[in-house]
Amino acid sequence: MDKPISTSKASGSVILIVFLLLSAIFSSNIVRADSSTAVSPSGTAQMRLVYLVSDLRIPFWDIMARGIKRKAVELGYSIDVISANNSARDELAATAKALRNKVDGIIVSPTTSSACATILKLANRANIPVVISDIGTDAGNYVSYISSNNRDGAYQIGKVLSAKLKSSGSSPGRVGIIAIPQKRLNGQARTAGFMQAMDEAGIRGVGLLQQVTFSDQETYELSRQLIKNNTDLAAIWLQGSNRYQAALRAIKDSNKQGEIALITFDAEPEFLQLIPQGVLVGAAMQQPFLMGEKAVINIHRFLNAEPVEKNLQLPILAISAENIGKKLPTIKRNVLGLDLK
Repeated sequence: MDKPISTSKASGSVILIVFLLLSAIFSSNIVRADSSTAVSPSGTAQMRLVYLVSDLRIPFWDIMARGIKRKAVELGYSIDVISANNSARDELAATAKALRNKVDGIIVSPTTSSACATILKLANRANIPVVISDIGTDAGNYVSYISSNNRDGAYQIGKVLSAKLKSSGSSPGRVGIIAIPQKRLNGQARTAGFMQAMDEAGIRGVGLLQQVTFSDQETYELSRQLIKNNTDLAAIWLQGSNRYQAALRAIKDSNKQGEIALITFDAEPEFLQLIPQGVLVGAAMQQPFLMGEKAVINIHRFLNAEPVEKNLQLPILAISAENIGKKLPTIKRNVLGLDLK
């Protein structure tokens, strides 16, 4: 049973939330990434949506934003996309601005699951519906949660890696993980699924290092650390995709090319060449463009009093050199948002 919260402690929490909200309303640090507006035949503006995204500098979120914008305009909404640039403070400021502007709906890809709980609390008080697109929340009410099956996707790409490591016939060595923050629900699921595949294959891990800044330099240094501290390191699993070049550079600078494999989560356009070439063993590819479209569809259904699926989980594609050709049309559209008419 949870311990009761004292009156003074509760009052302090309320004061803190109000202070943060007021500060956010008057903050000038919000980054409006883009705005797309649809206009009705009569010339009046349509209902307004806002997409609050953790960091558009990461290609995954940029692709999702494009899916959201495409579907929003198609369905007749105006849409603002606001990036927090991985700042919880700027994310709160963007939330406050959306509430002040009385938008008709919010789609959010939060910086953390705990931050999402705060966003939901504030939006619920303002009677503004929210659809979550990836990451997840620790608590709160929402219209719909669009997610990927992170655990199964990580498990499947783990099986791809274990098969590669065992194909040489010698000892498969050990695997290191450069992870997204484990306070995120999706990060926890990725780690659990991948480690299940490693355990089943009898491959040991050397540890998990978490990203904080998501920068090239950080990824390079974490990769070098794994390589330097583990002489039997056979592979690095990067729980993202956009900093793959830093990991490859660390492997090269350590003179370990051909000895240490790299596998990722998510995808970049270059992967269409790098995976068949064997530079990357493979990638567990979410479908962010499709996720963005689904998020808009679900908030549209809610606003039109239509049935909405509360939790919609999309599959992740475990891509290797063996199946990339067959999966190419799906990858280009749903994963990378390419070749759209």
